[in-house]
Amino acid sequence: MNDSQFKRKKEVYLSFQRPAIGDTTISMDNKHMETSFSGEEEFLLPEAKPHSKKRLFKIPIIRMPNSKEDYHKIFRFTLATFLFLLIFCCAILLVYFPELESESYIIAVQGKEDYVTQIHDINSHGNYFVAELNGPFLSDECNYTRTRTGAQIYNQPNALYMNVLQHGRDGYNVTTFCVRLDTSHNGSFTVEDSTNRHVQKFQQQVNDTAEVAFYSTSKYTVAFGAKLSVVFSPNLEILYAALVLLFVYSMIIFEFVHRTVAAMLGSTLAIAILAILDKRPELEEIISWIDYETVCLLFGMMIIVGIIADTGFFDYFAIKAYRLSRGKVWPLIFILCMFAGVVSAFLDNVTTILLLTPVTIRLCQVLNIDPRPILLAEVMFSNIGGTATAIGDPPNVIIVSNKAIKREGIDFVNFTVHMAIGIFFCMVAAFFFLRLLYCRKVFKNNDSPHVAELKREKAIWLRQAKRIGDVTLEEKQVKDALLQKAKEVQARIKEEALGASTANKWKDNLRELEDKYRITNKVLLFKCCIVLFFVLSMFFMSASASVHLDLGWASLLGAILLIVWADIHDFEHLLEKVEWGTLLFFAALFVLMKALEEMGLIEFIGIKTKDLIEMVDSSNRLAVAVILILWVSALASSFIDNIPFTTAMTGVILKMAETSNDGESLPIKPLIWALAFGACLGGNGTLIGASANVVCVGIAEQNGYKITFFQFFRVGFPMMLFTTFIAMIYLVICHALIEWNYY
Repeated sequence: MNDSQFKRKKEVYLSFQRPAIGDTTISMDNKHMETSFSGEEEFLLPEAKPHSKKRLFKIPIIRMPNSKEDYHKIFRFTLATFLFLLIFCCAILLVYFPELESESYIIAVQGKEDYVTQIHDINSHGNYFVAELNGPFLSDECNYTRTRTGAQIYNQPNALYMNVLQHGRDGYNVTTFCVRLDTSHNGSFTVEDSTNRHVQKFQQQVNDTAEVAFYSTSKYTVAFGAKLSVVFSPNLEILYAALVLLFVYSMIIFEFVHRTVAAMLGSTLAIAILAILDKRPELEEIISWIDYETVCLLFGMMIIVGIIADTGFFDYFAIKAYRLSRGKVWPLIFILCMFAGVVSAFLDNVTTILLLTPVTIRLCQVLNIDPRPILLAEVMFSNIGGTATAIGDPPNVIIVSNKAIKREGIDFVNFTVHMAIGIFFCMVAAFFFLRLLYCRKVFKNNDSPHVAELKREKAIWLRQAKRIGDVTLEEKQVKDALLQKAKEVQARIKEEALGASTANKWKDNLRELEDKYRITNKVLLFKCCIVLFFVLSMFFMSASASVHLDLGWASLLGAILLIVWADIHDFEHLLEKVEWGTLLFFAALFVLMKALEEMGLIEFIGIKTKDLIEMVDSSNRLAVAVILILWVSALASSFIDNIPFTTAMTGVILKMAETSNDGESLPIKPLIWALAFGACLGGNGTLIGASANVVCVGIAEQNGYKITFFQFFRVGFPMMLFTTFIAMIYLVICHALIEWNYY
């Protein structure tokens, strides 16, 4: 056999190494042989090459990305690796740096006697000594005289002195701090007399051999709480806090991760930084930073709303609202926004949004419109309306409950009078501004109501299929059944889309929807109404000093009462209606904001605001103070939690109202109104600016309507700027021109 015949035979042999799929046809002549197969192409193997050798090792080749999807995968992989390394480094820091117990003391100083503490016994890792004193103190400064050398000599009766002594080349160097004692308690100076809101804070650069001594000029014994610590550099800590806040907002704004994950990452990073600064708190203290009243309020109301939803009430109420609006969008938006604003003035705005958001979503589904723009308008008017009274928003509760502010004559009545007038103008102007923002907004869906309903049904089947695993055979069968149901609904959508639309025939739609959606359980609805009335009554009465039940307890008790009375057996199904992601977000956000407060960021904003105001001439200082406090509060509350910011600014305003560097004092009431307007209206600035915003967005996502940070920002931030501007005009006219400052 010659070489050419051998090659031909080898080629024939190799060509038959393919699977026998379909029919095989062979044609041969003296020079060529061809083989063809018929069948499915994806089951055929490529033609074998002659003299091919099998490689034992394959060398990986890095393929360059050639599509947006490839670049997106690379970015997600890089981001996940970076975040993993970041949290891993935080874990190492938390392992290396121990928890430090806060050096808190209860100190009692008798008149004309000293109490001395060695600073190096507290902490020797820093170079700035910080003392936080909590006791029966006044907010105004002590009187002093200056010597020829410029030194300050205090000679203040009924005062507490803190002397920081440290060794120098010429002996001891002494720095004196002074705080006046509150003599309104008839000589009884105890820690319980403190407002627990106003804390005197001092700091001084020190060395390892410094001492701190307390001295009282009162003839009575003074008892106070003292938290003593040594830190590295306050300015450096503020920079770290700003970088952490910027990191968290970057994660949320660009949606690199879910906002709950972003808050958890930020809180972990902040605690790791505190550990580096030798200020790592104990785990019990970190847990205590969470505002459990807010978390319990949300959890209880989510349970109650979930049970009410099973009665068909939200669907029924939406149909009735559809009848009243006669299918028109803007009258319905006006009714919903005004209802949200008025109710939020007398009820917590978070509770208002929890009750109103499901109704709004169902109503928009009935009207065949996108609910997201209406939800945004609703939550903004809820934040605006909550500013009107002392119980409508948490910053107002903090202000009115402060004992030092109460002694200035600010109570529920005059607070409501001043705030409600301004909010009335803000709400009226805000509705016209909303029309301007939505002037080009098309609310109607292109689909008919029936097609839109089928699309929502398809989304529900797909969402339920994603929640089910595919480990066991039963789970796979259920998941396949749900996916098959989604395919059937998709086929019905295609059939309905070819038919005529009935979007404008609102009477026909109303008749069809009224036959479909009714109250399904009237007995359960009656029970829900009774329990809800009890909870709302407790909300109103919680403002009274004789009622010792806060909002969180009232909400939890109402949820437990309704679960027992309604005889709920499928408790797991009820828990699925709770927005656990929203609750975790709030918990992580509270820890994050408290950590930033520990680094001094919030106090830094308040002090700088005070310094800028005191630089202005005394003739124009009140107008500048009102404007500056209003805008700083609004902008700061848009990006940080307004609760710790309000607490810090309250102390700053109390000091500012008592005296300034040149001895000129300001009336406190206009400053308080400016703080309340700014802290509450600023919540509309961003998605996490107010608790009601996060709750509304969470419920919308659960119903399949995602609201991004930018979607909220495009509407909320202009609304915040506009309403704050209206409030500024109101405050300037009332307090700078009319001088309505003392009622």
